[in-house]
Amino acid sequence: MLKRVRTKVMLVAGEASGDLHAANLFRELQKLVPGVKGVGMGGEHMREAGIDVRFDASNMGVIGLFEVLTHYREIHQALAMMKNIARTEKPDLLICVDYKSFNFQLAKAAKAYGVKVMFYVSPQVWAWKPWRVKDYGEIADMMAVIFPFEVPIYEAHNYPVRYVGHPLAGKVKPSVSKAAAMAEFGLSAQAPVVGLLPGSRRGEIKRLLPVMLQAAQLLAERMPGVQFVLPQAGTIKDDSISRHLQDSPVPVKVAQGRTYDVLQCCDAVATCSGTATLETALMGVPMAIVYKLFEPSYWLGRMLVQVPHIGLPNIIAGRGIVPELIQHAANPPAIADALERMLKDKDYAADMRRDLAEIKAELGEDGGSLAMAKLAAELLHRPA
Repeated sequence: MLKRVRTKVMLVAGEASGDLHAANLFRELQKLVPGVKGVGMGGEHMREAGIDVRFDASNMGVIGLFEVLTHYREIHQALAMMKNIARTEKPDLLICVDYKSFNFQLAKAAKAYGVKVMFYVSPQVWAWKPWRVKDYGEIADMMAVIFPFEVPIYEAHNYPVRYVGHPLAGKVKPSVSKAAAMAEFGLSAQAPVVGLLPGSRRGEIKRLLPVMLQAAQLLAERMPGVQFVLPQAGTIKDDSISRHLQDSPVPVKVAQGRTYDVLQCCDAVATCSGTATLETALMGVPMAIVYKLFEPSYWLGRMLVQVPHIGLPNIIAGRGIVPELIQHAANPPAIADALERMLKDKDYAADMRRDLAEIKAELGEDGGSLAMAKLAAELLHRPA
């Protein structure tokens, strides 16, 4: 077992998924490096893991250039604080967990202060701004990537890279049986169940939940008795959800922080883009990916994105195995149509489940947290 006293690691995450990944990583690192201290930016998961969270990032998960501008003051304040910690406390290692633009600026400053830098969850340079491989490679002592196809991208430029596996692999499992979950959530086994996953950011809830609820109303008219359930992300306050649900004629059951238990009850899901799509895939549930951005952000993204798909299941598979309803296509009739087909066309749903099972097999059962912790411990004992 590796030993080191008074070791300090700085972990910085700006979104719900990164908060969880950083927490799992730190728990594994504590086993390998007894006495290691953690400090940084994140949320409740990181606090529970024993990390000294100096800045709460719960409200900083925004997507799109124009959306970021509306949160500029808070983001600028957080970045200044994190840079100051890197400068004054000189952590032995900075681990940047996703949140690419923010962490790029922080990593650049930390590197100048003599702090070793590792990126966990590589910036998706393969999807947008491929020329930035050089920028990230020059400031990172290690790129820890979570998809095998990312390794050659950095190796082509001779930058240090290691595939550590996806942090969700082997961890996306319900905590109770399906029968117990159905009973707890008040769901009947005699009627289909549709999950609504509008996201973990306030902006996503505002843009996607009303559209999903309108789609649910259309689907309920076509398929009387269909049930709807919504797993509420821990980053979303109750009133952000309830204000929309109270105006909807369709009853929707809400479960707090029980995504995997909810997903196992579902026959089909409408989900926002992002980590939720991979969680749904690993649970083997047919899905439609629904996403809308502020219009200028969408068109800017269209100009920058280099890949034909935005959903992780489709990107990993290299083809469109689940439907993507993006921006103007993310309308109630289209969403209702996609869900209805999954519920009624048994062959279509079975084919999708088979494709999702292949993705699960490709990612394996060994989550990346332990491999990532071993890599972090290796860097901690490597001369600066």
